[in-house]
Amino acid sequence: MEIKRDSLLSLLAGAKDDSTRISLLLKVSDLYSTGNFDSSFLYMNKAAKLAQEKGITACDQYINTAFMQYYYYNNDYKSSIDYALKNLAIAGKSGDDKLLAKTYNNLAAVYNHFGNYKSAIDYSLKCLALSEKTKDSTSFPIRNLTASNTYYNLKQYDKAIFYAKRAIEFGKQFRNPFAVMMGLNNMAASYSDQHKMDTAIQIYGEQLALAQKEEDLVVTCYALINLCQNYFSVNNPAAVEKYAVMLNKAAVGLPDKTTRVEIGNVNALRYILRKEYSLAKAELDSGIALAKKENADALGNLYQTYSKLYFIQNRIREAEDYAYKYDSLQSIANIKELNFYIEDLEAKYETEKKEDQIRLQQTELRQKSNFIYFLAAGVVSLVVISLLIYRNYRHRQKLQQAKIDELETEKKLTATEAVLKGEEQERTRLAKDLHDGLGGMLSGIKFSLNNMKENLIMTPDNAQAFERSMDMLDSSIREMRRVAHNMMPEMLVKYGLDAALKEFCNEIDRSGAIHASYQSVGMKDMPVDPTISVTVYRIIQELVNNAVKHAQAKNVLVQLHQSESEKVLAVTVEDDGIGFDASTLKSSGGMGWESIQNRVEFLKGRLDVQSGPGRGSSVMIEINRV
Repeated sequence: MEIKRDSLLSLLAGAKDDSTRISLLLKVSDLYSTGNFDSSFLYMNKAAKLAQEKGITACDQYINTAFMQYYYYNNDYKSSIDYALKNLAIAGKSGDDKLLAKTYNNLAAVYNHFGNYKSAIDYSLKCLALSEKTKDSTSFPIRNLTASNTYYNLKQYDKAIFYAKRAIEFGKQFRNPFAVMMGLNNMAASYSDQHKMDTAIQIYGEQLALAQKEEDLVVTCYALINLCQNYFSVNNPAAVEKYAVMLNKAAVGLPDKTTRVEIGNVNALRYILRKEYSLAKAELDSGIALAKKENADALGNLYQTYSKLYFIQNRIREAEDYAYKYDSLQSIANIKELNFYIEDLEAKYETEKKEDQIRLQQTELRQKSNFIYFLAAGVVSLVVISLLIYRNYRHRQKLQQAKIDELETEKKLTATEAVLKGEEQERTRLAKDLHDGLGGMLSGIKFSLNNMKENLIMTPDNAQAFERSMDMLDSSIREMRRVAHNMMPEMLVKYGLDAALKEFCNEIDRSGAIHASYQSVGMKDMPVDPTISVTVYRIIQELVNNAVKHAQAKNVLVQLHQSESEKVLAVTVEDDGIGFDASTLKSSGGMGWESIQNRVEFLKGRLDVQSGPGRGSSVMIEINRV
């Protein structure tokens, strides 16, 4: 590799400022891509600047690919997707199926890290189909490797192994050692997850031998990390010690900070087997700090190892804490990334439909404009007719512009609706998971501890500590239920908006933070649509919280009035706080007030704010129910 790099640098020194020089810069960048991220970025950035200065667009797809891979390996998956989408646009415009297949493969790889496996498998299968169609056989190793990664993440291990074997087979055929090494990695991981440790360890050994032969530092570290973890699982301290020593020696100068986090985890496992628990804790603390700083995916593994460390020391409470942190991390990551991208894609789909209609209307306007101007210039003698046609055209133009404005509004409302629905679905799901999942687990633990108490003989001090622990567990259950209730109040789902708001105000009042009163008129006579109920509840929740946090108010009044004759739902929230200049709301950058405005716009309501320094605040909202 050193000889190849020196040869490229020599060619680069004499190259002209053209596409050849750009190609050489990207090749040098690629050689640094797994060993020195800073140098890799330096050369690809030089290539991008040169292409921009010289107006050379033929190299754009290669520059985009380089940046996409750089951000991918540095865990900036959002930026990686941005560059992949640029290539997707180039492929669509040029009709280049090979580039399209390559871009599909890159998108599948990135979506795998987001946890959006639906998009990942969709892009992966599209990529394989296009690769077969174009007979792009040299791409088969990497394309099958990406499919294997996706099926592994979906825990479909038979398919993961099938595509891993294909990646290895094609990798050997087309001399792609990286595909062979990572295919072995996916096979071994699939066997390991199925608790076939002997087979997994054997394959990881093959991966290590090949990585060392190819002088691939990153894959060498991957193989050593996995060998240590698998030997830890089968309780083989000697093997863990052997490969951990090799790992620490190999990792000197390793640029990949995510892999360094995994190395810290391996060292912690090594110290646990040696019963050097303080050293294990130090490695884990250091790894967690680095993982949080670099947003590394390995944070969950560190929490798991911390849990093992405390279980071995019989520190059950701390062990359960870290087990819960691990479970929470997995749930939050999956929910956040999966739902974000599902809702994002749905919103984009609806928005694109509206934008297509807008573009069509604008095209029609341009066509009509050209026709009218041509007719007016060509038929000077028919001045009166031309003026009438022009006036008619202007009228139609206003109508078309009104339609465009209406579609723009609909586009914004569609996007807002997608965001609000996604937020409420997320709150509902998290509340259910907390109440049914974590709540059931905590109650089960309490029941088990009560049963254990009756079968144990404890000293008075231990009995007192046991009772304190039970009290803390009860407090945890109550706090979990309170959080779940705030995320999606059960009263709102079961009994409707009126009962939910009454209970909400009573809770605020009982808390002592502020005296809250609730009044309603006509709410029992007419049911309120569930979507309106949830949205109004969130608006009032935000307004009352603002009164508590910012207004320094002693009293807050919430009023709901529903008129059958006028089909209007009126909402009023008043407080006796310090007030504020209402005119500043237009330039306010606060997320809370922006959320209130978005929700009112979504309901097509009218919002009126009355306030001033020392005069308290009054917010009135009117919503048409038809």
